Amino acid sequence: MVERETMEFDVVIVGAGPAGLASAIKLAQLAQEKQQECMICVVEKGSEVGAHVLSGAVFETKALDELLPNWQELGAPVSTKVTNDEIYWFNNEQKATSIPHFATPKTFHNDGNYIVSMGNVCRWLAEQAEGLGVEIFPGFSAHSLIIEDEAVKGIITGDMGVDKDGNEKDGYMPGMELRAKYTIFAEGCRGHLGKQLINQFALDADASPQHYGLGFKEIWQIDESKHELGKVIHGTGWPLAGDTNGGAFMYHSENNQVVVGLIVDLNYSNPHLSPFDEFQRMKHHPVFKNVLEGGDRIAYGARAIAKGGLHSLPKMNFAGGLLVGCNAGTLNFAKIKGNHTAMKSGMVAAQVIFDALQNNMANTDLTEFKTVFENSWAYKELYQSRNFGPAMHKLGKFVGGAYNTLDQNIFNGGLPFTFKDNTPDHATLVDAKAAAKINYPKPDAKLSFDKLSSVFLSNTNHEESQPCHLKLKDAAIPISVNLVKFDEPAQRYCPAGVYEVQEIEGANQFVINAQNCVHCKTCDIKDPSQNITWVTPEGAGGPNYPNM
Repeated sequence: MVERETMEFDVVIVGAGPAGLASAIKLAQLAQEKQQECMICVVEKGSEVGAHVLSGAVFETKALDELLPNWQELGAPVSTKVTNDEIYWFNNEQKATSIPHFATPKTFHNDGNYIVSMGNVCRWLAEQAEGLGVEIFPGFSAHSLIIEDEAVKGIITGDMGVDKDGNEKDGYMPGMELRAKYTIFAEGCRGHLGKQLINQFALDADASPQHYGLGFKEIWQIDESKHELGKVIHGTGWPLAGDTNGGAFMYHSENNQVVVGLIVDLNYSNPHLSPFDEFQRMKHHPVFKNVLEGGDRIAYGARAIAKGGLHSLPKMNFAGGLLVGCNAGTLNFAKIKGNHTAMKSGMVAAQVIFDALQNNMANTDLTEFKTVFENSWAYKELYQSRNFGPAMHKLGKFVGGAYNTLDQNIFNGGLPFTFKDNTPDHATLVDAKAAAKINYPKPDAKLSFDKLSSVFLSNTNHEESQPCHLKLKDAAIPISVNLVKFDEPAQRYCPAGVYEVQEIEGANQFVINAQNCVHCKTCDIKDPSQNITWVTPEGAGGPNYPNM
């Protein structure tokens, strides 16, 4: 048995994203107010705070206003106010129809919001947390759970210095046990440990399946004459066709830069569809092309988002800890925003845990979290938007869109109907032989690019000769099942070229290029056989996003 160093804390927080850092700051503030010691540790698998954070992002400051009311004086990187908000229906590859605000859900409107880099916001939040005495450990992945007496009592960080066959290399360091009275899991969408907790404690027993989108984002340096600081564009329609839903965005941020992206809902049915290639051809539409042409693409990233909303929200409390933020699925897809609700869920978690510590409690099931969270504005938002995604899935883009506009703008989410989508995203693919093949144009290396050059811009790296962090339950399934029935869709749904089917010695073989993985988690979500499990690689591996 491996001997591990043990460190003990009052609270361990897994993930230095908006939810985790808001939890840490709120806990430290409460301890400071009560003049009590509270040992708080945040572990972050990225090489630095913000390295794995990817978000659009148009940011609503509601939670930040509560957490740090003087954030402007403290120098928060939140300064580019939205000045112009446009919404389009993309009719085809050349035409777009501008949709007036009264004909769109009011949740889409962005008055008073800011265009930000959430990676930089998280770096700044980490500074505030450390200033309050919080310990933050970047480059350490939370590899496994410590569960004793049916309660979570902390986590074990990943071993360092293990080769691909599991043998110890020179410099091997076993992971540490980080034990805590309570553990907050804020790993982001489809968190590795969050997934285990949901299964082990049956947290989703009363919920609809979680639903997801795959979000792409690029940062472009553009000509100053084309830049309109604070301009926000959202749209839907082309290039996504049939039952494939999603939406495009472009935000004019500071320094003559724009961020451009596409979210593709992962409940699509055509196994030939490539979300990455849909994004690349989207940029050839005049709405985007006229801005991007002549510019330089300087960053690329991709990440799954949890968009099921209220109906897909699992129970968030269990013995010894709490799930918060996108690890639970608190994103408000009706707003296309989740940072503010993630932060608020973390702040509620901090309050409930601090109250328990005040009463000398440890490793208990904090059942009161449900009541406190349901009394918060974050839950109210999710309730008002509870039917948004399911209505689109059930009624289609046009009827579902009309329903959502009526429900949000006239009835504030109060129409007495309930729509639920109980088909998980991995179960929606049809047989490849019955689906229309899609011929994507070759990238022109000016507006559209291939996967490998894109991954290069994400600064993705994993230590050579480490165990593959993409685990197959059955190594035969990709070829014997997925290739036969679905033309092995992993070749296309992965936005980083991780998965290939190659003919080797006269036989098809499934090849995993784990070095390319940008930690988007799409394979864990969309694999039709649910045969791929994403686990944490060695600490600090993965993308290194500078300003996403």
